[in-house]
Amino acid sequence: MAKKDQAQPKYQIEYREIQAFGTLKDLPLGLSDNARKQSVEILNQVMADTMMLRDLYKKHHWQMSGATFYQLHLLLDAHYEKQAELVDMVAERIQSLGGISIATPHDVAELTKIPRPPKGREDVPTMLARLLEAHRIVLEEAHEGAKAADESGDDGTNDLLVSDIIRTGEPQVWFIGEHLAATSLQRAD
Repeated sequence: MAKKDQAQPKYQIEYREIQAFGTLKDLPLGLSDNARKQSVEILNQVMADTMMLRDLYKKHHWQMSGATFYQLHLLLDAHYEKQAELVDMVAERIQSLGGISIATPHDVAELTKIPRPPKGREDVPTMLARLLEAHRIVLEEAHEGAKAADESGDDGTNDLLVSDIIRTGEPQVWFIGEHLAATSLQRAD
């Protein structure tokens, strides 16, 4: 019975949506609506995958174990913080283009291209390999999105994707990749 009482709203509130997801607010940005719409779609995909990457960093930070626990525990938390900053930057860019950014875990679950990890703890090489795969997905999207934004004249989105997403992700890949240098899970190209 207690759960039913908790589910009932205490106050009568009328919830109103003031802008539908997928629509653009009219802003005088010097960009075509098509360019803005394309950038918002690209950025929402990057957002979903960056949020998933951020949360993978925190999961692995919490579940880290083994001989390199301390170093990786700290490294993963530092990378998590950078990814959290990127999430905010991407969301603000989407909003500044007149769009609506995704914001909740169920949105991320619907949109992300990053495979969902198990709830349990994995070994260190598996955790790190998951992070590298997630970075690959985000970085490929960022490169493709930057090119599309450049072609449509959206310099702000291009700059965000190159200067922030790519330039943050590449060194993180390097740091994580160096920890896998001697394992069989290292990516072979």
